[in-house]
Amino acid sequence: MRLDGRRESTNVEDRRGMSGGKAAGLGIGGIAIVAIITLLMGGNLGDVFQNVQNSGGLGFNTESSYESTPEYEELASFSKKILALTEDVWTPYFKQNGLGTYRNPTLVLYSGATATACGTGQAAMGPFYCSGDEKLYIDLSFFATMKQQLGADGDFAYAYVIAHEVGHHVQNLLGTLGQAHQQMARMNKTDSNRMSVRIELQADCYAGVWAHYIDEVLDDDDLMEAIKCAQVIGDDYLQKKAQGYAVEESFTHGTAAQRMRWLKKGMTSGDHRQGNTFSLADNQL
Repeated sequence: MRLDGRRESTNVEDRRGMSGGKAAGLGIGGIAIVAIITLLMGGNLGDVFQNVQNSGGLGFNTESSYESTPEYEELASFSKKILALTEDVWTPYFKQNGLGTYRNPTLVLYSGATATACGTGQAAMGPFYCSGDEKLYIDLSFFATMKQQLGADGDFAYAYVIAHEVGHHVQNLLGTLGQAHQQMARMNKTDSNRMSVRIELQADCYAGVWAHYIDEVLDDDDLMEAIKCAQVIGDDYLQKKAQGYAVEESFTHGTAAQRMRWLKKGMTSGDHRQGNTFSLADNQL
């Protein structure tokens, strides 16, 4: 991606070093694998924390032990520039398509653990969006996990992760996310997981819609980086990597093929209306 000279968003809270959340025991890679298995098997965020503790412990310190590096500072600047690019796309998009006023989300950079309106955020959870405070949370060490544990690397792969979380913010502003969560609260685990898949695939499509409008910063290999990333974070791929087999009814984010398909659909169309995953049968996703 060609980001030299691009502005950094000011809608950022840098909490790194404030949480005292340095991971011990498993290490961030091992923590991520435990978290992936827990979430994909239908567990919630509280289950993630419990299972990580049982598998070696997070060992959160009571005082800050975060140490930045030039690599982390580069990733922080990169993340701020990507957030700015999402603002530059979604603000006029909302206006031009009669969707109301786009409210910029806040990006929270943290280390280890941090408080959110949705509960305590942990690095083990990976990047996530909280509709309660309209903030997306990222521990920058996740990008190292992407590269080392999942083999997903490159600027646009990292940008896709951020754009996906912003996609959840778009869902929230449009009312889709709240409606889906209300329905999930009345469903059994299997049906709730199916609804979650639709939420995540739509966020993938929205990430693609964003990418459609930033041709001026993309290089020839950027598309392949994002497609590769979408592939390796598919539920089937991650479950097979973690445990040797996949359990379809536990899927919460979609298969590798589905995630790639919806990302490409958004990139090709540039139209958020093409991402109505809720109107399709399961076998059409």
